[in-house]
Amino acid sequence: MIKQARAVFLLAMIAASGSLAAGQAQAQTLAALPRTLPPASDVGDARPIAGWTDFCRRMPAECAVDVSEPATIALTPAVWHSIVSVNRRVNARLVAITDMDHWGVADRWDIPTDEAGDCEDFQLLKRKLLAAAGLPQRAMRMTVVVDEKNEGHAVMMLRTDRGDLILDNKTDAVLHWFDTGYVFVKRESQDRMGWTSLGGAVSPIATANR
Repeated sequence: MIKQARAVFLLAMIAASGSLAAGQAQAQTLAALPRTLPPASDVGDARPIAGWTDFCRRMPAECAVDVSEPATIALTPAVWHSIVSVNRRVNARLVAITDMDHWGVADRWDIPTDEAGDCEDFQLLKRKLLAAAGLPQRAMRMTVVVDEKNEGHAVMMLRTDRGDLILDNKTDAVLHWFDTGYVFVKRESQDRMGWTSLGGAVSPIATANR
């Protein structure tokens, strides 16, 4: 019954996200996307997040890396509309709740089929929906940053032919990583089930605020 409920929820979300492609996505157009900026480059291996390790044990398909998939997403207008639509819809649909209040544990990663979760759960659902829409999962990497409050935060990095873009539950805007103001700590590897360090990469916004 739990698996059936998950499937029904995800199918409903996929259908709803598709219907928004010509609507809400118009608020951000591909033509208005800022200049392409340097990527957030890997600088070596990093220790995996404990919550991610447990999530991968429970849902290995969500963490598997298919190296035959493209490492970057080609941003066409249709793909851009899907990205913006999914980001907006998941942000609006889910209720933000801490893992302690939700599960009684400090950190748990999950696909939020009960329509509630914290930052990483928002991003995992977005990736699930975008992968179902045909985007390569390999190009959509869970990423850990230090946010404007100097706290750890999870976002999703889309590696595209227009640069590395960020999906975030704090904003409906899809931004270049360079424009977020975050310090980038590490992300999932594109070559294996593991994590790579981003060396504390920062944008001019983050530098100015510290």
